[in-house]
Amino acid sequence: MEIILRCCAGLDVHKDSVEACVRHVSAGGKVEHEVRHWGTTTRELVEMADWLLDKGVTHVAMESTGVYWKPIFNILEAQFEILLANAHHLKNVPGRKTDIKDCQWIAQLLQHGLLKGSFIPPRPQRELRDLTRQRTQLVDEASRISNRIQKVLEDANVKLGSVASNVVGTSGRMMLEAIIAGQNDPAQLADLAQRRLRSKIPQLEQALYGKLTDHHRWMLKLLLAQLQTTEQFIARLDERIAELARPLEPVLEKLDAIPGIDRRVAEVLIAEIGPDMTPFPSDAHLASWAGISPGNNESAGKKRSGKTTKGSRWLRQALVQAAWAASHKKDSYFQEHARNLMHRRGRKRGLVAVAHSLLIIIYHMLKEDSAYRDLGPHFLDHLRATHLIRFHVRKLQNLGLQVTLTPEAA
Repeated sequence: MEIILRCCAGLDVHKDSVEACVRHVSAGGKVEHEVRHWGTTTRELVEMADWLLDKGVTHVAMESTGVYWKPIFNILEAQFEILLANAHHLKNVPGRKTDIKDCQWIAQLLQHGLLKGSFIPPRPQRELRDLTRQRTQLVDEASRISNRIQKVLEDANVKLGSVASNVVGTSGRMMLEAIIAGQNDPAQLADLAQRRLRSKIPQLEQALYGKLTDHHRWMLKLLLAQLQTTEQFIARLDERIAELARPLEPVLEKLDAIPGIDRRVAEVLIAEIGPDMTPFPSDAHLASWAGISPGNNESAGKKRSGKTTKGSRWLRQALVQAAWAASHKKDSYFQEHARNLMHRRGRKRGLVAVAHSLLIIIYHMLKEDSAYRDLGPHFLDHLRATHLIRFHVRKLQNLGLQVTLTPEAA
């Protein structure tokens, strides 16, 4: 095979050790290699970087092993061209699996140009990504705590969730705090309702009559305090994310104009894919990287499963949430688009398809620096007018009617 790089290195990364193999082409054209063992403390990693520089290494490759590659990448990224390869692309010959052989194999693949690096965003984007992912986890945790509060109420046969849409909303929290304080009178608890919920006071009086014990009150006090603490952490993350995303404000406002995408989802999108679409040659590449496009599985002319590929679960979750919200936007293109897809493919597949369409729109908006323009709910009908005419004529003929089409006068 043709040698692409004259001097490169392959790293086999573990929690406490790194095996490094340097491959270089000598003056006589012979390929030589040298393997050394290193620890993963900062001093040892800096010494390894100096050793690689002394050997004349220009490119380094390693596999994405958990989070153990991150400190190595942070130390080496300023001095070398680093390729972070997918572990599935580095499979060695079965029966020859050792740490030394792994690093030699990685270096050999790199030298012959057979490795493709993963997308590693710049450091500011990586920091923003850490914050948005942490916030997503805390928001999910807040939802789980709300569900636990609902379970405790159900255990006491308090049917607050059957009347109030949000048990931990403004009215719900006032009632929970009164219950924790020892209030048992359903009428007084129901009178704490605010705004539109006051129209349901008779139903609330019936729902709030339960068998509350000291154990239930203690559990509610614990869970409510946990929920309030989690919400405080979320608020602090919101402030930090807003501070780091301030230079990207024009991009966030542009994404916020898309149906289904609010400020929080826009921040997740920018943190995951970034404002620059240069790393992605086309919208298909971005969709494939995100794991939101159909997979290919065909053999002997038969197509098998077309399930989506693996990608960023954080990006996928944000896109599907945005697709669900966009599908409920009245008199919009996405509402009609989602209705057609869900009718043909089912709700879940339809939502993933709408998320795919959203990602394509986002790609072109960021790449071409353009604004969102809604195509309207009748765009698809005009696009496939011939198909719709044939479909409805056939339906009428199946009912025993004779159909004659006459174009409307201009």
